[in-house]
Amino acid sequence: MNQQRRTSILGGSILILVGVVLLTIQLLPGFFLEFSWPWVVIAVGLFLFALGAAVGEPGLAVPATIVGGIGGILTYQQATQNWESWSYAWTLIPGLVGLGILLMNLLAGKEKDSMKQGWTLLLISLIMLAVFGSFFGALGMVGKYWPVLLILLGLGLMGKTLFESRDAG
Repeated sequence: MNQQRRTSILGGSILILVGVVLLTIQLLPGFFLEFSWPWVVIAVGLFLFALGAAVGEPGLAVPATIVGGIGGILTYQQATQNWESWSYAWTLIPGLVGLGILLMNLLAGKEKDSMKQGWTLLLISLIMLAVFGSFFGALGMVGKYWPVLLILLGLGLMGKTLFESRDAG
């Protein structure tokens, strides 16, 4: 990937990060008032991402998103004192890996290669978050209906398998 393209992706990522911070300030006004230890974890993730972009090693995007994302989860928990949310928040980690894979492929110039893997991990992570979050009461009334999500997932897997076998045969 050429330097101009890498710089544009890094610049776009920084703009997205600043936008997320500003949106968080609007939605959770007291969130950034106190610097706490989880911000160090976020800073390490940002450092890894910037280092990978600077030296031309897109593979560092994966650990960068994992470390930075865990720092974000811990920052939320520190700010809200909702440490119990870890019982379902851990399900975001496969999604962070998927996000890292997507960023890695963008930085490497492989927009079409391996993108399916990243999106698949993001989807699995969101499904697990919905299931575990509802099971542990994070989703309120919706939590009673999480078995429907499992049924739909099972039907989707079966349907995919059936249609693939017809196409192959």
